[in-house]
Amino acid sequence: MKPQMLKRLPERYAERHALPTLSIVVPFYNEREVLPACLARLEQILNTLELDAELVFVDDGSHDGSADLLAAMQPHRADLRLLRLSRNFGKEAAMSAGLAHARGAAVIVLDADLQDPPELIPAMLAEWRAGADVVQMQRRSRAGESWLKRSSAHAFYRLLARLSPAPIPLDTGDFRLMSRRAVDALLRLPERNRYMKGLYAWIGLPAAVLQYDRAPRQAGRSKWRYTALAGLALEGITSFSTAPLRLATLAGALTALAGGLYCLWIVAKALLFGDPVAGYPSLVALLALLGGMQLLGIGIVGEYVGKAYLEAKQRPLYLIQDERLILAGARVAEWKTRRHA
Repeated sequence: MKPQMLKRLPERYAERHALPTLSIVVPFYNEREVLPACLARLEQILNTLELDAELVFVDDGSHDGSADLLAAMQPHRADLRLLRLSRNFGKEAAMSAGLAHARGAAVIVLDADLQDPPELIPAMLAEWRAGADVVQMQRRSRAGESWLKRSSAHAFYRLLARLSPAPIPLDTGDFRLMSRRAVDALLRLPERNRYMKGLYAWIGLPAAVLQYDRAPRQAGRSKWRYTALAGLALEGITSFSTAPLRLATLAGALTALAGGLYCLWIVAKALLFGDPVAGYPSLVALLALLGGMQLLGIGIVGEYVGKAYLEAKQRPLYLIQDERLILAGARVAEWKTRRHA
């Protein structure tokens, strides 16, 4: 039986259970070590809030038993729903799956590693109640990260903000609150190559900004290698700007102009002073320069052609293997697994 993409819970579920005020979406991949602490801190915060809430954990193809561990835990404050994707589709797809299944009037995206503190949720809700459709969480500092990662992230956010036509906020990750209107607008965007930080900004809508200090990872190790971060940066730039294509065109035009001027200089020099056979090193250097620039330009064009190719295939963004519901509180604990044929 092949799993299919599931967009919404059945209507009969919504009829039996009132829609929550708050949904907290937590994508994770091989986070067995930190999941118990993550769930405990979330429930501790929810105990202080007088509202109905649900927790939507999305397992992005973990192979360390994270999903089984979470399914065995009994929540006390909020209903817990566990979506398990059929394989590792990437964080952007996992967040999209969680947002598509979140039913709350307000939706918060939170990483499982607890670098983004759940204790800020009440302040985020206060901004939402004051009228903000999006509450952006801007990082003042990034504890527990190397100088290279901090400096490269600092430079990337500013480069992307300069290149993108949509105002992408600086030093702001996926940790944020969105109203139901913002989530529905985000889910209308059909592209498969998703850079969520840019999509959050693209939809616009009234936004508020809260600053915070990012904490070190509480347990486990980061799954993001520098090569993956570089790929994500390239994805972000090519998804929200055609500036690389324009830069390639400009570089080609300047190189052609320089080549033309150099040719005129050679002709003038030969006519005025004569020209013995020489210049092989400079010729080789020019050929290498021009060849490298041509290959670079072809590579940049290839990135955009590849994106168009992937979009044209119209494959689903993710596939759900199963979904479990664990009821919380004084109600009878139960869970349901639905496999989609």
